[in-house]
Amino acid sequence: MTDSATPGKERHAINAAHRVLVIDDEADIRELIELTLLRMGLDADCAGSVAEALALLKEKTYQLCLTDMRLPDGNGLDIVRHITESAIDTPVAVITAYGSAENAVAALKAGAFDYLSKPVGLEQLRALVKSALRFTGVDADQADATGGTGSVPMVMGASPAMLQVSALIAKLAKSQAPIYISGESGSGKELAARQIHAQSARRNSPFVPVNCGAIPENLMESEFFGYRKGAFTGADSEREGFFQAAHGGTLFLDEVADLPLPMQVKLLRAIQEKKVRKVGSTAEEPVDVRIMCATHKNLHECVEQGSFRQDLYYRLNVIELHMPPLRERREDIRELANAILARLAGPDAPELDATAWGALHAYSFPGNVRELENILERATALCSSRQISSADLQLGNEAASISLEVGEEGVTRNTETLEDFLDRVERNAIQAALEQTKGNRTAAARVLGVSFRSLRYRLDRLNMEP
Repeated sequence: MTDSATPGKERHAINAAHRVLVIDDEADIRELIELTLLRMGLDADCAGSVAEALALLKEKTYQLCLTDMRLPDGNGLDIVRHITESAIDTPVAVITAYGSAENAVAALKAGAFDYLSKPVGLEQLRALVKSALRFTGVDADQADATGGTGSVPMVMGASPAMLQVSALIAKLAKSQAPIYISGESGSGKELAARQIHAQSARRNSPFVPVNCGAIPENLMESEFFGYRKGAFTGADSEREGFFQAAHGGTLFLDEVADLPLPMQVKLLRAIQEKKVRKVGSTAEEPVDVRIMCATHKNLHECVEQGSFRQDLYYRLNVIELHMPPLRERREDIRELANAILARLAGPDAPELDATAWGALHAYSFPGNVRELENILERATALCSSRQISSADLQLGNEAASISLEVGEEGVTRNTETLEDFLDRVERNAIQAALEQTKGNRTAAARVLGVSFRSLRYRLDRLNMEP
């Protein structure tokens, strides 16, 4: 074990506070990694076993830990688990044998930040180190990062389900593990992926979303990996693919279940080797990309049906984040609706009246948050006053099975549709206000807390005009 560079090695502006722990039982690999770190301006401590590494971790603080998987007295997972269970804020990257996908996945599931495959490529090593140090607040090469995502909308909601999602997002942002985001259409899968990226060490690099179902099969390879000039008819110049565009950042594969099987094979290789080959090129180029994917389909069922490769499924589904449907977190509807209205119309946004809130809370939302946004956008454009009523939402009779009667003893069922029930409640409230004000509509509008124009609209809609 050595605590500093071998005599004769050149040191470049090393900051002793920025240290990396290298764990490998092969001296030549330790020396190669240490020399690379020195040239990046980082100091390194080296250990040849689990025991030596644990002793160093007790004595010092490290900004990164690089460990081989196979060690004389254990394996790299022992290091990962120790750091995770001890709540040590040090990202760990595991070095695995060539093609050992199972070990890489096991390390990521255990809490590893990332992994490298042997033989260790120096360019890939440098990219991994820079990514890890960005997370810990260290600028490894003093370069200004570009391609940031800017302001990212937050996953909203204070329901128990969404509090759990937010906590998991914060945890996943500290890792480089591939993430599979499941959930129904419109439940916010891409928004969750953007938020993970925005909180991660890659936040100043590109977030590249790709709709896998929208790319023609014959163009997939060139779209994902790019192509060289002259690679095929019409290739008049060299072009980068999605992987190159997301270099240093995150590649989000939406509707990944729609990828054809031949493309799944190529994607699996790119993820495992962290290299891509442009169409028409004979050489591979390394890429530093974190993969997130999503689909509204059940990916496990796709594997059982043979439409999705099992090996690719296990590489993508290292950690799963499930986005709950809106009907399972109805307590978030008010917060979501108010935020959507504010974004659509700013300070002049109309308000939802009691009938509208009742209709929204009773609705099933098969299209989830995306449908809520569409409903409110339509209502904002069509409402004739500063308030949105249930009629403005145009939910139709889809909630007919949730017909209710409100009385002194609470809520009971009857055969009335929700729309008819809400109209009757509104009609009775207006009638009571008119009786109270002896038919004075201006005063009745004041009693109801609506504008005179809004009252006239409601009288007309409910056929209460004389």
